[in-house]
Amino acid sequence: MPASYAYLGPEGTFTEVALRTLPEAATRELIPYVSVQSALDAVRAGEAEAAFVPIENSVEGGITTTLDELVAGAPLMIYREVLLSITFALLVRPGTKLSDIKTITAHPAAQPQVRNWLKANLPDAVWESAASNADGARLVQEGRYDAAFAGEFAAARYGLVPLETGIHDAENAQTRFVLVGRPARPAAPTGADKTSIVLWQRDDHPGALRDLLGEFASRGINLMLLQSRPTGAGIGNYCFCIDAEGHISDRRMAEALMGLKRICLQVRFLGSYPRAGIRPDDVRRTLPGTSDEEFVAAADWVARCQDGRF
Repeated sequence: MPASYAYLGPEGTFTEVALRTLPEAATRELIPYVSVQSALDAVRAGEAEAAFVPIENSVEGGITTTLDELVAGAPLMIYREVLLSITFALLVRPGTKLSDIKTITAHPAAQPQVRNWLKANLPDAVWESAASNADGARLVQEGRYDAAFAGEFAAARYGLVPLETGIHDAENAQTRFVLVGRPARPAAPTGADKTSIVLWQRDDHPGALRDLLGEFASRGINLMLLQSRPTGAGIGNYCFCIDAEGHISDRRMAEALMGLKRICLQVRFLGSYPRAGIRPDDVRRTLPGTSDEEFVAAADWVARCQDGRF
C-alpha cells in the first residue's frame, strides 16, 4: 500500500490544514484530489493508504457528499477524526475593491457559514459553487470569479489578497474531518471513542425509527449524529447515518449493534475511533445498569441460571 494520504484539494484547503495536524501526516506523501469521491476512490483502488475528508460542520451538520460516499460503494472505515475551527477570508485579485465584486465562489458547505455576511455586505453578488474553497481561490486567480471565500492562508498560494478576514456567521464554528481507510480491525478503545454506522430499515412502519433508536437508548448510549440520506430507491426510502458514543468492544455497544443487525435490512459499520478533543475523564458517565461490568455480571447470572446455580 502506498505511504500516501489522499485529501480534498487542491493545496490550500481547510482539509489540508486539518490533515497536517496529524503527527503521521509528516511521514506520508499528501496528494490532493479534486473531490471527496476521487479521494475515497483512491483508497478503494489501492492508490492511497487513506483519505482525509470533511464529514460534518457545526453550522449545517453532516456533509452529504462524504456521507453518501461512505454509504455507497465498497466499504471503507473511519480511523481518526480532527476538529478545526473555521473562519473565512474574502480573497480577491490585487486592486479589487468590495464594490467591484459581482461574482463569488467557494465550496457549497461554506455558503451557510457566511450567508448573513453576504446579505449585509454583498447582497447582489452571484454565488457559484466550487469543488473546494481552495479551488475557488484558483478560479479567482484565473479571472473566472471576482472573489472567493477560503482560508486566509490560501491567499499567498494563489497570488490573491484577503480583502476581508475573520468572516463567520456563527461563533466558534468548527468542521470535523475524518481519516478513512480500508476495513481492518479497529484501534483499541481509549475510553473516549465514537462508533459510526449506517442503517437500512426492513420496511417503513409506525415507530420504525423509534425501534432503531431504542437499541441505543435502552443501553444508555448517547447519539452524536443522526442524519437520514435517500437510498435512491424512490421517494420516502432513506438510510440513517449515526454516530454513537462508545467503542464496538464495549459490551453495551456490541449488544446494540447485534440488536440492530437483527432488526435492520442492512447495517454498515464505519468504524470505532477516538473522539477529537475529548479525554476519558470528559466522557459522561453511563446510566445505571449500562456499564461493561454490569453487562458482564448480567450475562454471568443468566449462565448460572441455565446451569441451575441461581
